[in-house]
Amino acid sequence: MQSVVERTLNLLIFLLESPRPVTADDVRQTVAGYGEQTDEAFHRMFERDKDVLRRLGVPIRREAMDAWEVDFGYVVDPDEYALPDPGLTEEERAALSVAARIVRLGGSHAGVEALHKLGGVERGVGLEPLGADLGAEGDVLGALFGAITEQRSIGFSYRGRRRSGDPYGMAHRRGHWYLVAGTDDGQRLYRVDRMEGLEVGEEPGAFTKPKGFDVRSVMTDHPWETGEGERVDAEVRFDADVAWWAARTLRLPEPDSDLVTRVPVANRDAFIGWILSFGAGAEVLGPEELRADVARRVSEALAGLP
Repeated sequence: MQSVVERTLNLLIFLLESPRPVTADDVRQTVAGYGEQTDEAFHRMFERDKDVLRRLGVPIRREAMDAWEVDFGYVVDPDEYALPDPGLTEEERAALSVAARIVRLGGSHAGVEALHKLGGVERGVGLEPLGADLGAEGDVLGALFGAITEQRSIGFSYRGRRRSGDPYGMAHRRGHWYLVAGTDDGQRLYRVDRMEGLEVGEEPGAFTKPKGFDVRSVMTDHPWETGEGERVDAEVRFDADVAWWAARTLRLPEPDSDLVTRVPVANRDAFIGWILSFGAGAEVLGPEELRADVARRVSEALAGLP
């Protein structure tokens, strides 16, 4: 799967960068992954890869290379292929920027190791590039992207239970990747780094996405608002120095001082993780049970320190 993705992306880049239509021989001699094939294997592979790109919406055209229409080549018009502004958030732009800088294409390696770098930060002026090591999540991301593309059902363990479903799409949010999957109980949202024992079905085309499915519309809720737990309203106070950021996250007017607000919570783990990211600048005032959960998480973290 890795070699197919890398070869197809290399083909797309070659077509986009070439100033003229390219022949099949040009592709075979230039694009990594084709040159070592026999004639029959190359033509079969080339036709299959072109079909994959066309199904992904890439406008590949066959054009005459001269006025006599003796020789023909393939071309992708960059202007025709360009996408309109998809309305990405600043965080999603940062994640894609990191991925684009780290995943090396055009003949060099672009495999699972690059996925380990996803979630890092963009290089700043005078600073070395930074990145977060996602450990096993890199392998899971690669398998999930393949399952989504080929419409293969999946099974995995999550929060101590075995789950199954159809992977509809993925999105990056606040430093984490989330999977939207169709299940018997409707669409569910899962944080990828908490998925374990992922198994991808053997049968491609095992499901069809709902008509008009848009992963961004599912991600309109905050991660702590989507979950299988009992929904409660948390009362939280944010200190003045972090209140502006909390207000922006919660889509509230920016306060002049402290911010006290209510936050709907269905996924307690996601909520507690978010609250702890503010350090001492955030305090859960209630309900008491949720406040105790936060205190317990802090105590466990402190106990684990050397």
